[in-house]
Amino acid sequence: MQFVKGGPDVPERLLQAHEDERVVFFCGAGISYPAGLPGFKGLVKQLYSGLEVTPDAVQAAAIKDKRYDTAVGLLEANPVFGRRRVRELISEILRPNTSDPNATATHEALLILGKGRDRRTRLITTNFDRLFEHVMVNEPPSAGPFAAPLLPVPKQRWDGLVYLHGLLPEDTTDNNLDNLVVSSGDFGLAYLTERWAARFISELVQNFVVCFVGYSIEDPVLRYMMDALAADRLLGESPPEMFAFGSYSKGRGSERANEWRSKNVSPILYREHRHHAYLHRTLRAWANTYRDGVRGKERIVMECAMGSPGKVTRHDDFVSRMLWALSEPSGLPAKQFAELNPAPSLDWLEAFATNRFQHADLVRFGIRPKKGVDEDLAFSLTRRPAPYDLAPHMALADWGAHESRHDKVMTQLTRWLTRHLGNPALLLWLVRQGGKLHSNLAEQITRRLDDLAERELCEDHKALDRIRKDSPDAVPDEWMRTLWGILLTGRVRLPGHNLDLYRWRRRFEKDGLTTTLRFELREKLSPCVSLRAPFRWPIGQDADYREPKGIWRLVDWEVVLSAKGVHGALRNLGRNDRWTAALPTLLGDFTGLLRDALDLMRELGGADDRSDFSYVTQPSISKHSQNSSLRDWTALIELNRDAWLATAAMSSKEARLAAESWSRMPYPVFRRLAFFAAAQSSTVQPSQGLEWLLADDHRWLWSVEIQRETMRLLVALGPQLDGDELVRLEQAILAGPPRDMYRDDIEDERWTRIQESKVWLR
Repeated sequence: MQFVKGGPDVPERLLQAHEDERVVFFCGAGISYPAGLPGFKGLVKQLYSGLEVTPDAVQAAAIKDKRYDTAVGLLEANPVFGRRRVRELISEILRPNTSDPNATATHEALLILGKGRDRRTRLITTNFDRLFEHVMVNEPPSAGPFAAPLLPVPKQRWDGLVYLHGLLPEDTTDNNLDNLVVSSGDFGLAYLTERWAARFISELVQNFVVCFVGYSIEDPVLRYMMDALAADRLLGESPPEMFAFGSYSKGRGSERANEWRSKNVSPILYREHRHHAYLHRTLRAWANTYRDGVRGKERIVMECAMGSPGKVTRHDDFVSRMLWALSEPSGLPAKQFAELNPAPSLDWLEAFATNRFQHADLVRFGIRPKKGVDEDLAFSLTRRPAPYDLAPHMALADWGAHESRHDKVMTQLTRWLTRHLGNPALLLWLVRQGGKLHSNLAEQITRRLDDLAERELCEDHKALDRIRKDSPDAVPDEWMRTLWGILLTGRVRLPGHNLDLYRWRRRFEKDGLTTTLRFELREKLSPCVSLRAPFRWPIGQDADYREPKGIWRLVDWEVVLSAKGVHGALRNLGRNDRWTAALPTLLGDFTGLLRDALDLMRELGGADDRSDFSYVTQPSISKHSQNSSLRDWTALIELNRDAWLATAAMSSKEARLAAESWSRMPYPVFRRLAFFAAAQSSTVQPSQGLEWLLADDHRWLWSVEIQRETMRLLVALGPQLDGDELVRLEQAILAGPPRDMYRDDIEDERWTRIQESKVWLR
């Protein structure tokens, strides 16, 4: 994550290791630049200048090859001034300028980052200067400092600042100047001959995650340390991952990253800008956040929450800061996010659902990663593995409570989501995620809807206005409440959900209609709703565009069946004697399922007592070439038809009762089924068929919704009606269609043509 805009992207695994108190910062000369102190190159240059020595060919070659330790060793070998004078001059050169307010800000930050929750300081520097001592003068540590070669054992009980290459004494006459590791000979003793520095580093990297700060890629100090670790690798030891902050110039980022990786160090790169400003600002921001603990992460949430995740850039990845803060196990930053006013935009949901976390990040969520297991794992904040204390038990059987429990972070995210129940994007996102809500989220949504409904019932407009002010999407309208009700009751088709009807068919052909197979068929044919984002036609300059009304402005919906491919799966079953024998038993089930499908349509504004548009998807109840079978739910119409025909062949009484039941049901499709039944045989008396045809002020005689079945019924009734019944029918036809069945703005001449055409056709 980026702590500052334009700064380096600090790996979250390093952040987590630091939270776990496993990180030790290794500080180089770069952290002292703000105090006017030089790096190794600058130190050598000032030494030669201060001693008024012009480098000879050998010394110049060492400097050119960046072997600054060798250049110092050659200078100390000069018999004119010798080692003592070189060391005294080093002491003079490394006198900092602490007048600048930022001179020691980075040192203060590193001391904060280097102090664990147990108040132990674990920090290492290869600098000789006394800037850390200057910072700690008002708050001296309980132990240390440890200056070379007297070093502590780098284990958890270690407490104190370590000057690995020595510390400049306050009194320059002190013989401790000889303990500074600065020349090639000093490095040879420390890392090759006596090896006290090499042993310290070797044990350090086995116990801690090391992060180098203030070193350049060509720094001799870094080279000696990497050589020491390379020797350990030859012996089969594999230290943990090491990190290093490093700068790069324009266009050389990839090259510099590869150079660091060649040293077995993971680079944390930042652009070179104003004396490494991005490095210093990042360390200070990190220290402030770490010092403030949970409050620091809450501050990040408040700073980033009102931003738009879609506007994140490589130089300001505030989304990564937000995710790092929200993953705090206590859930307090997530609680801050959930309760912010105004409520953070739902746009954050896609950022939270993006798979930004990997196998190494599992530890952040209380899971110990296993080496070699799912190492290519990717997960998000909203969909992630559960720690063992929240995961369900493995069992051969249980009572169905097998979902993992939410942790504190996820619980707060659900609270935030319930502040956007009026936004259809949330519902559609949940459907895309699988559509089966976690019990905690379902409970939170149900409570929120009940609370809002109670406030509306009590006409508590002040409270509702306050809720809308804090979150404009918080109060769903009538259509959104309908959609939430359908989702909460499990009536939404889940993506990829496919109950295999072909397998059911094979079992039926083998065993016949058992009770369990009947229950299973009813489940597979249960109607549900498919939801998707509404389609919007592109609006051109001359386009005649009308904004969708009702629920269509929120979602595109379609009534479907739980199983897919129903028409194909049930095709040709009519040739099976077992199926023909089973159909009368299933007629009641099929009627109930069709009623459920139409009730769902009514709930979504797509059907009512006089219109259901079934004639569009199923033009004819009887078999017809125009029946396209494009919609699975129309299979229920055909199943009702076939089951009724099988019932009529077995029992005229049962068939007549079923047809009468259809005639009393709402929705035109049932009227169509009743008309179909009346036109098929003597099961329904002609007088009864005429009553159905002329019911509701003759509306069904003229309704386009059932026109096909009306015409077939007229054909069937004509020869069977007695004189009075025939006159009654003729008078109804000659009276023409009711005017209220058509639009009010139809011109008189056109209305006359329509009326005459309808009368003539009948």
